[in-house]
Amino acid sequence: MESRMECYLDNAATTQAFPEVCELVSKVMYEDFGNPSSLHMKGVESERYIRQAAERIAKTLKCAVKNIVFTSGGTESNNMALIGTALANKRIGKHIITTCFEHSSVHEPLIYLENQGYEVTYLPVDGEGHIDPDTLRDALREDTILVSVMMVNNEVGSILDVETLSKVVKEYRQDIIFHVDAIQAYGKMEIYPKRMRIDLLSASGHKIHGPKGTGFLYVGDRVKIHPYIHGGGQQRGMRSGTENVPGIAGLGLAAEKMYEKLDSHREHYFALKKYFISHIGEVEGTVVNACEPPELSATAPHIVSVSFSGVRSEVLLHALEEKGIYVSSGSACSSNHPGISGTLTAIGVDRELLDCTLRFSFSVMTKQEELEETIEQLKQLVPVLARYTRR
Repeated sequence: MESRMECYLDNAATTQAFPEVCELVSKVMYEDFGNPSSLHMKGVESERYIRQAAERIAKTLKCAVKNIVFTSGGTESNNMALIGTALANKRIGKHIITTCFEHSSVHEPLIYLENQGYEVTYLPVDGEGHIDPDTLRDALREDTILVSVMMVNNEVGSILDVETLSKVVKEYRQDIIFHVDAIQAYGKMEIYPKRMRIDLLSASGHKIHGPKGTGFLYVGDRVKIHPYIHGGGQQRGMRSGTENVPGIAGLGLAAEKMYEKLDSHREHYFALKKYFISHIGEVEGTVVNACEPPELSATAPHIVSVSFSGVRSEVLLHALEEKGIYVSSGSACSSNHPGISGTLTAIGVDRELLDCTLRFSFSVMTKQEELEETIEQLKQLVPVLARYTRR
């Protein structure tokens, strides 16, 4: 019996860890398992792994080791940035600005803050998922303490011009904190927080072939954050609790590997994306969202959002799954809160296509053969499912 090709195209949800990362994590868990707060050599060895990981990450961002705070992932990084900043600056003001299509790990903490008496302004985006800088400028107020935007949208791959947006913020008032959710951008793009005037930046390990349950928050030199995890005072009091040394070590190595070959990785992503977009039109009733072919390089290289007219996304997702093809109907986190995508609504996707959209996302391990197989299966499945839906 001929074996079926497995096509994993849900890398914006999570990636397969690098083999070297798995080996390092295993070694630290089994051999160098000391508590980094212990004073004996086992503790010192563990502390070295944390330091090395921070150095590796700091090198990718061109920042200091002291700017890196390790977390349990992107969700915690975003919560720490938003809630911690709001608490630390509440005497200055209680106004926060964000966009209307942020990830739930930004949106939900902001709802929490609204319930605590903060006011949040949600900026609109255009059909390509971009913010008009003038709209941001008009929203800034004397009591604004924080602006939070994502660098790459996790559903459609639009890239926000965070450098221009940060300039607008800092020209209005230097002490407004500018936070960037870089969870889908880190490892795929060059990001230099100091040059780009980013005060806080969130990243996640499992999006870059690192371990799940790992991430970090870049904290600028003069940024004040109110810690909300209290205990032993680890990480300079920013986040108490015994550090996840194996995960942190794996995260640092994954970050280093992603940036060592960033240019070749990006060429690989864009080649896959160009191939996929150029052939997806062969499937009837398809619309690629927020990615006009001439502007391909202006979008994230690893994400493609496609709507399939007349076919519900969940039905098509499971039909592909039966063929060994794994994709997403949107953000993996949003599957816990099913409903119409706020991102697709925000960029103006036609109402009848909102529940007919899949996200295809690539990694450094994705092969063109996987895309070829996916296109062929879509050509067979979509017409049948569309006819069935119309009955």
